[in-house]
Amino acid sequence: MTDIAIVGAAQTPYQRCRDDANFAEMIYEVTCGALADAGLGISDIDNFITVSNDFWDGRTISSMAVQDACGSSFEGGRNVSTVEGDGTFGLLYGMMRILSGAYQTTLVVVHCKGSEGNMRQITNGMFDYIYTRPLGIEAIGAAALQARRYMDSYNITEEDFAHVSVKNRGNALRNPHAQLAAEMTVEEVMASKPIASPLKLHDLSPISDGAAAVILAHRNVADKLGRKPVWVKGIAHCSEAHFLGDRDLAEAPALRDASRRAYQMAGIKKPFAEIDVVELYDAFSYMEPLWLEELGFCPRGKGGELARLGATAFDGPVPVNPSGGVLSAHAVLVAGLARVIEAALQVRGEAGERQVEGPVEFALAHGINGPCGQSHCVVILGE
Repeated sequence: MTDIAIVGAAQTPYQRCRDDANFAEMIYEVTCGALADAGLGISDIDNFITVSNDFWDGRTISSMAVQDACGSSFEGGRNVSTVEGDGTFGLLYGMMRILSGAYQTTLVVVHCKGSEGNMRQITNGMFDYIYTRPLGIEAIGAAALQARRYMDSYNITEEDFAHVSVKNRGNALRNPHAQLAAEMTVEEVMASKPIASPLKLHDLSPISDGAAAVILAHRNVADKLGRKPVWVKGIAHCSEAHFLGDRDLAEAPALRDASRRAYQMAGIKKPFAEIDVVELYDAFSYMEPLWLEELGFCPRGKGGELARLGATAFDGPVPVNPSGGVLSAHAVLVAGLARVIEAALQVRGEAGERQVEGPVEFALAHGINGPCGQSHCVVILGE
């Protein structure tokens, strides 16, 4: 385990379009919320990490648009650094700043307004500009390739993926922050509009606006606060090749390696038996069973069976995405930190109607970045 705890957290509700707030206003909202949750003031924060992306923000050095709003200019300016990636990567970076010994507290803030950009054009930009970008490939097309490869490798079906959508959209009915929530049937998912074979409309996460923030504190500070700290028991990040053709898309070795390292740090030997709840980055329905395989929750190729089993009840064999997951709200960059916040709420026992049964000793949160889950970050939280 580490000596770092999450002592405060906040997230906005996720909507298709937050035309009532700009980037800075959303960041100010979650910064104030996280400070209130921790019982701290801005003067108690000595390091800031902002997570943003120039392509999604539509401006260069996008982080500069929110530095005042998150409080980094307080008392003439505090140390601030930026991350262009998923919010979980910002969390890892913030932890490293504290573990360096230079800081005691860190505020990690992340924002995105998907409504203000063209998702396909933006995600086309993450591919090689000579060989693959001119083909027009983007996030959905790449995901369709991965889904098809996964299906063909292990005889997994589109119906297996549909069970994931049914479960997560149903779980979202208990989450006041979710954007898409509904009671659905497998037949409705299968009948939804084809987007990129084998993916259909209800296999895709929505375009969302939102922001999130967490406050990290060293044990020296966390033990003195009235708020129950949620300890980072283990964390790891791994990445693999950028070119899709250099990878077997039916596997995710970066997630496999990151999870094993996080488990080792947390002292977990049997993840299926020891982890009480999982919050996965499921931007597409097929991702949940594929990621669960690489996390060690079932044998290779058995993710489809686990998806069907998990859809039979809210808790399933191991509760996965009781919040509704990314399929129910997908503010890019924010979504990974939202998984961390949801996992922390489960550990605290403060997840409301989406709280799983029994005490939560270990909760797993997960974030991704890059095409088809090129990079993964796994976080293990506990009391």
